[in-house]
Amino acid sequence: QVQLQESGPGLVKPSQMLSLTCTVSGGSITTSDYAWSWIRQPPGKGLEWMGAIGYDGKTYYRPSLKSRTSISRDTSKNQFSLQLDSVTPEDTAVYYCSRGVAYWGQGTQVTVSS
Repeated sequence: QVQLQESGPGLVKPSQMLSLTCTVSGGSITTSDYAWSWIRQPPGKGLEWMGAIGYDGKTYYRPSLKSRTSISRDTSKNQFSLQLDSVTPEDTAVYYCSRGVAYWGQGTQVTVSS
């Protein structure tokens, strides 16, 4: 059973960088044909796919966020990470990591506020 767990600070100041890590257990992030995504849900809004990293390390980004987003991985720890630069209060959301639609982390609240 694949399990994902997000971790990172719950409060980030405006203009700073948001950094989150997703720790995966029960499956390898290098297993062929899978991609590992970051998704967020701002308060009162729908889910927004932010980007993904494939089993081969190739990255994919939402065009509107591409200039501020970086997704990387640490295969030795079976983790992948999200960095979102120059955050504003509009980046306040619950952030999820996932593998496809079947496996999701529980989500972590990130608030951008001074």
